[in-house]
Amino acid sequence: MTKSELIAAVASKTDSTKKNAEAAVNAMIEAVTEALVNGDKVSIVGFGTFEVRDRKEKTVINPQTKKKMTAPASKAPAFKAGQVLKNAVNK
Repeated sequence: MTKSELIAAVASKTDSTKKNAEAAVNAMIEAVTEALVNGDKVSIVGFGTFEVRDRKEKTVINPQTKKKMTAPASKAPAFKAGQVLKNAVNK
């Protein structure tokens, strides 16, 4: 599902216009992004949790040159599905 398909689905389920649904979807994405940037978790009961996880520095091999390199430590967004979502997918 693309973002435009998601917007259409939200508009249909809420009996709203696509313009209002787009504003709602964009606001949700922006709010989640801001929370993650600030180091907060976003928990949506029944759906799941968005959080930022730290990745450690590690040694990797460049597949083209076969030389060892060091990948720097970084942060990555992560999502952990809630039980209700897991059950819905497994039905």
